[in-house]
Amino acid sequence: MTFDPASLSYDEKGLIPCIAQSEEDGDVLMMAWMNAEAVARTLKTGRVTYWSRSRQAFWVKGETSGNVQELVELRVDCDRDCLLAVVRQTGPACHTGRRSCFFTALRDGEEVEILSPLE
Repeated sequence: MTFDPASLSYDEKGLIPCIAQSEEDGDVLMMAWMNAEAVARTLKTGRVTYWSRSRQAFWVKGETSGNVQELVELRVDCDRDCLLAVVRQTGPACHTGRRSCFFTALRDGEEVEILSPLE
């Protein structure tokens, strides 16, 4: 069956969340938004492309930072309202310089930093 990005369930702004997961170890790296065109560009180029809500523009991960996400596989969840991008990540995924954007854990009511920036 041929995939059509229009078959996904987007929110009222035409966006769908996409979780990036490391192919290497299964770690969750980040979450960002895509629209139908970003999905299509990602599939066509193999470079993960998001939609920046703040800039109102396409954002090819690593285009300026060099911290590229190469698409291994794009998965659709059961409700077709969330995507999982399995990626080969070069460098940190987070703009803070950490491997993952999920570097703060909530433990016993406290915020604990569990990942330091990569050197």
